[in-house]
Amino acid sequence: MTGRVVDVSGQLVAQAIVEVTDLGRSVTTGADGTFRITLAPGRYTLAVRRSGFAPAVREIVVGGGQTGRALEIVLTPSAFRLEPVTVTATRQPLASASSPLPAIALAGDELREAQSVSLAHVVEALPGVRAITTGSQIGKPVIRGFSGPRVLVLENGSRLEDYSWSDEDGPSVETAFVRRVELIRGPASVLYGSDALGGVINVIPEALPDAAGGPGFRRFGSTLSVATNNVEADMGARLEGARGNLGWRVAFIGHRATNLTTPAGELNNTGFGAFNGEAAAGWRWPSGSALAVRVVHYGGEFKLLEANAPPGETGGPERKAGDDRIQITGQRPWGTWRVEGKGQLQFHSLIEVADDTTGTESEQFNLLLQTGSLDLLLHHGGTTFGLAMLGQRNDASGREPIVPNANVFGSAAFAFEQWSAGSGRWTLLAGLRGDFRRLIAERNDSLGVVAQDRENQAWSGNAGVVFTPVPGRGLSLSLNVGRAWRAPTLFELFANGPHIGEARYELGDSTMKPETSRGVDFGIRWSGRRARLELAAYHNRMSDYIYITPTAVFIDSLRVYQYGQAEAEMLGGEAVLETEIGSGLVARTRVEAVRGSNLTSHEPLPLLPPVRGTVGFGWRDRFSVDVDAYAPPKRLNPLDIPTAGYALLHLGGGTDVRLFGRAMRLEISLRNALNQRYKSFLSRYKEFAFDPGRNLIVRLSSGFSTP
Repeated sequence: MTGRVVDVSGQLVAQAIVEVTDLGRSVTTGADGTFRITLAPGRYTLAVRRSGFAPAVREIVVGGGQTGRALEIVLTPSAFRLEPVTVTATRQPLASASSPLPAIALAGDELREAQSVSLAHVVEALPGVRAITTGSQIGKPVIRGFSGPRVLVLENGSRLEDYSWSDEDGPSVETAFVRRVELIRGPASVLYGSDALGGVINVIPEALPDAAGGPGFRRFGSTLSVATNNVEADMGARLEGARGNLGWRVAFIGHRATNLTTPAGELNNTGFGAFNGEAAAGWRWPSGSALAVRVVHYGGEFKLLEANAPPGETGGPERKAGDDRIQITGQRPWGTWRVEGKGQLQFHSLIEVADDTTGTESEQFNLLLQTGSLDLLLHHGGTTFGLAMLGQRNDASGREPIVPNANVFGSAAFAFEQWSAGSGRWTLLAGLRGDFRRLIAERNDSLGVVAQDRENQAWSGNAGVVFTPVPGRGLSLSLNVGRAWRAPTLFELFANGPHIGEARYELGDSTMKPETSRGVDFGIRWSGRRARLELAAYHNRMSDYIYITPTAVFIDSLRVYQYGQAEAEMLGGEAVLETEIGSGLVARTRVEAVRGSNLTSHEPLPLLPPVRGTVGFGWRDRFSVDVDAYAPPKRLNPLDIPTAGYALLHLGGGTDVRLFGRAMRLEISLRNALNQRYKSFLSRYKEFAFDPGRNLIVRLSSGFSTP
């Protein structure tokens, strides 16, 4: 397939990246704006990107008399940074503008600027997303008010399992290895099953290098960053190469930080250390077949601020998190169909260490979650059929009984279809899925759990439409309705003990049923030469919503809190406006709000993010200034701790430099530039500590060079 990339005046565009998103292969246009790529017969999605232009997406067919036909792709000038394609909304590439599901992404400079040891802190840069934080190193994503087991995290389309019921166990993802983060705001169980009730975060790693059957090469890249608030230092390196049809990569990064500092002083026992790495190899064949193997390690020791520590005491509790996984992915053409497989083995551990009554360090608990998953997909045009299987083993030990040992087995089948009508003015998507899940819990006398076997069946569905009144004018309207579900966690079912961090005694309910949600989402998107606007409104009605409520009973001076179920609803909206007010100078503003109610108890849902507004300016990739404003929460659940409203000033800048004979990128950001004293409503430390103060971050990353 040959082609060329031009601008609206017909001028050739050099150095544009042309990516075959189905295969993860890309080429760069030459000085004459042309490109050439060899593809097996089939249907593909091309995404074309170039700084200073709006990305373009083209569907192409290779074969059937069209092989060798030259393409001409026209790019329109734009100062806005948008991701053209989503693979999360349909499990195969789809132009983002054609998705009725509210799909957004973080990539490129914006992703690099937000890089953190915590994925939740990174995705806070996206509309409708917040984080429940335990310091700067641990966070749990919140999508439109949904969090914990109601938000599913994927890596390259495979589920990442963790102890989602624990506020101190976040997603095990190293953001330095990420190419882009895609996010679905709203129910997506039809594609991913249980837990995709409130949304999905899909972390997509960098594609492996491709020699395209030509001579081999190797290249090296590195990154170094420091932060002043907690004296954090991060250092990483990546070596990759390709020869023939083989591409490979080895990467690692280390993080080390001391205690956090607030405007009121230092917070004891809030440092952390982590070392993460990956190794991957993949093969591509001219027939269109591909196979890749990836091994990932994520691990660290994260110290926890102790609420009632005696004055002057040093040390305290510590969480040791570890995650090792092996991923195998493959695809091959099968006539006019494409077969895709994703398999993963994951070993996730969570250990809490603290001093006992004698002052000796001991394990409070030791949890190990072992999961195997397999997804088989069959694609044909806009049609996808899928089978999903999961097996999981949970082992628990330590001084504190948390959950019983248990096994989980799951299987599912689904179908999804996307098609266009009315000369491209209408894009429609629809899907249906059925899930079976079996939980076998072992007897645990400490928790009062008898051996039991539970089975659940659930169905999910989605239907959506995007209407473009005048193709090519940038205006579209979208509507999506969906049904999603999630199974209760082991903690919600079998908890029976003190939760010291919350000063309460918690009781689960082993009779609880799966949650279900029916959601409606409406959106308006408009993108012009110098401005773009996105509006979204949503409503979710939940049956058998799982929540915790205080009782009149006390055990060991701790009030007993009982898990129960109720009817609930969540509604809200987001608005984003960007305008180019000068050459490359963009003004941006964003507002988001969510409101939730327990319809059975007639109370607000707990820990819902307050109204957030952002105003900022950015000049290309050189300079940015943003003000984030947070209103005080207006509707509080009886369990909520109120906080005051506040506003934070953030500054950022970057430039390309040359050091030691190598091209490098230097980025500097100043978070909370005015050293504002505040408490985030979603901080787990808000009752006894302020959030971090001013933080200067300097990051130096090198481009690839031949070692």
